[in-house]
Amino acid sequence: MEKVATPLANPLRSPQSIANELERGRRLGLLGRWHLASLDAPTVAVVWAWAFAWTVRIPLPAWPLALLGLAVWAIYVGDRLLDARAGGALQERHRFHWRHRRILAPLAAGAALAAAAIARRRVPALALPQDSAVALATLAYFSGVHGRIRLPQGVRRLMEAAGSREGLVGGLFAAGCLLPAWSVDPVGFPLPRLVLPAIYFSALAWLNVRAITCWETEGLRLGRTADVLAGAGVLLAVGLASWEPRAAAMVALGAMSAALVGWLDRRRDADPVGLRAAVDLVLLTPLLLVLAR
Repeated sequence: MEKVATPLANPLRSPQSIANELERGRRLGLLGRWHLASLDAPTVAVVWAWAFAWTVRIPLPAWPLALLGLAVWAIYVGDRLLDARAGGALQERHRFHWRHRRILAPLAAGAALAAAAIARRRVPALALPQDSAVALATLAYFSGVHGRIRLPQGVRRLMEAAGSREGLVGGLFAAGCLLPAWSVDPVGFPLPRLVLPAIYFSALAWLNVRAITCWETEGLRLGRTADVLAGAGVLLAVGLASWEPRAAAMVALGAMSAALVGWLDRRRDADPVGLRAAVDLVLLTPLLLVLAR
């Protein structure tokens, strides 16, 4: 018989429970709270978007990065709140969101509205079809996972073609990180120069999500897969070096991230929240491109 999921109970706000939560916060530290508050995904998205734009020499103003960060944060908060509401096997990030849902839910709604306002005022008409396509694909996936809506056959085939839920998430995440540069210059956007880096970073996003799934639910190791992806990144960077040095630099830093995921896979006895935060933190290696400016 299928187990009926029940939402998390509202925790008692006794002095002891408040003290326990404060102690938990002190123990987790800044990195753990960065992860628990769902700030990790928007941080990675903004850094990757900036790196993609740097690769093709498109200077980004603040608004497309703000739009991306707000939208990604709203999506992740909504996803975790819906997971917590459904119950089942939950992680600390889901319990954190459920405990603070009266704060996080309005903030996420406000972030979504702010993102929509920025998009309406700033995104050029030429960029709207591509932005809308990514948004609709994300909404269709979100509805299929959390709603009672049966996904259209075309969307189901896309998920099968992606190989897994993690593959689709990786592709959508990387596509979303291309949108800020596209939105700034939809006419001159040099997509061919970003195809290979985008594919590689899609695989890196897949590796990130897959590692979390393996560690939290399947008990599998992913170190060899991470090492293979890191090696592939090094080879791709070498191949790109003479043709597109900036793309080569970005892919090389992506390979470093993949290698670090493999290193973390061998340290799975660490604190689960710290490990989960670290696997997102290692995706920020494109920040080193600042040194090349």
